[in-house]
Amino acid sequence: MSNGNAERVGGPAMIFLPSDSTLELTNLIAQTKTGVALTGSAAMGKIGPTIGLVDLAEFDDSYYFRVSLPGVSTNEDEFTCEIDPNGKILITGVTTTGEKTVRVHNQVFKMLSQNLCPPGPFTISFQLPGPVSNKDIRGKFGSDGVLEGIVKKLNYEDRTEQPMEMDLLSLIK
Repeated sequence: MSNGNAERVGGPAMIFLPSDSTLELTNLIAQTKTGVALTGSAAMGKIGPTIGLVDLAEFDDSYYFRVSLPGVSTNEDEFTCEIDPNGKILITGVTTTGEKTVRVHNQVFKMLSQNLCPPGPFTISFQLPGPVSNKDIRGKFGSDGVLEGIVKKLNYEDRTEQPMEMDLLSLIK
């Protein structure tokens, strides 16, 4: 019998949306507060290291997140990570893995197995537990394909800030 208290099991919910999903479907993630929404090739990930796996942590004055992004281009024209003051994170990019052939130097390899995410554009969005300050953001996109970010929580003094999206990649370089 249930006593009305829900027990939390596992990590955040993951919602896989088609590439042509409507804004209404995409905003569904904002209502879960702890979920992760994936579209495009991120939603089609198969066996192996998939993109879009998210870890969240909290400290007294800040939030920490890391996102699995193996095979994602870090080219400024193809990758953005925007942080909204309400705590919503939106990552857009292009995966470069999953192709049928791979050229390395003068050799062309035909893929025998393909377990990484298919090539193409994707979006990942998730919600931090609370509002954040756009004055202090630190991030790193490691060679291991993991994007890490630390964002300061919104202080009482900062509550008059105007909404502003931050481009994390420009802070990483």
